[in-house]
Amino acid sequence: MPPTPTTPTAGAGLSAATVVVGVIGDPVGRSLSPLLHNTAFAELGIDWVSVGFTVAPGAVAVALRGARALGIKGLSVTMPHKDVVAGLVDRRTPLADRLGAVNCVINEGDGMIGDNTDGAGLVAALRRGGEFDPAGRRCLVIGAGGAARAVVAALADAEADQVVVVNRSAERGATAAALAGAVGRVGVAGDAARCDLVVNATPLGMARGRGGGPEEWPLDPTLLGPGQLVVDLVYQPPLTPWLEAARARGASVTNGVGMLVHQAALQLTLWTGLEAPVDAMWRAVSRHAALGASQ
Repeated sequence: MPPTPTTPTAGAGLSAATVVVGVIGDPVGRSLSPLLHNTAFAELGIDWVSVGFTVAPGAVAVALRGARALGIKGLSVTMPHKDVVAGLVDRRTPLADRLGAVNCVINEGDGMIGDNTDGAGLVAALRRGGEFDPAGRRCLVIGAGGAARAVVAALADAEADQVVVVNRSAERGATAAALAGAVGRVGVAGDAARCDLVVNATPLGMARGRGGGPEEWPLDPTLLGPGQLVVDLVYQPPLTPWLEAARARGASVTNGVGMLVHQAALQLTLWTGLEAPVDAMWRAVSRHAALGASQ
């Protein structure tokens, strides 16, 4: 059953009754997941708390066993653990099984269930306010890791006309493209010029590059221009050098904050059964960004 909202008492703080969720990754010090989830818990008036847990790559199995033993209700999973966690949970949802990547763990008591909200989070962020609907559009995804695979599948499920995958490893690229079914294919960088949406799902957009050479970008920004939406799933820094270059070419650009907010909202609903207060979560991340910009 969903938790019963309570009216928090000033100074009540945490107690043995507080339900704990967390985010695991390495590093997690700058993760915004606790901020988003704690904002939502406060808005909903429920006695839950989210905290960050730094988990080294070799300690993931131990961390999951500890979460089960401690009764931690759920975990948000971030880099570099999404693929590993998919192999360690007791059960996976059909989507997580399809992707081979988990970004959300739900502790049902009798087992740890792995799910993935990344792709749906990006599509929800794109559609927010009627900004961009993938249906019938030509889309290109750079990368073939856990986040990229989630995006590829979600764009296909959102009825994109094409989902082109560009990746350094052709074999991994083909595996990711296959998740889009009949609309998916492996492509080359030049395909970006003919796409409506270009998503960088690698860390490469953060690199400014020595002299700005295209070999140091996820994709040469001279291929991008007006009429395109360019997304970098990186959100720190808020505007990566690659996004700056795409914007200078006339493309519309956005970072990964929207995906972060909406995938976190979907996780909260999986854990609590309650509808997430998405607007409050957006306000919290906007205040955080404004504070960071003023420092």
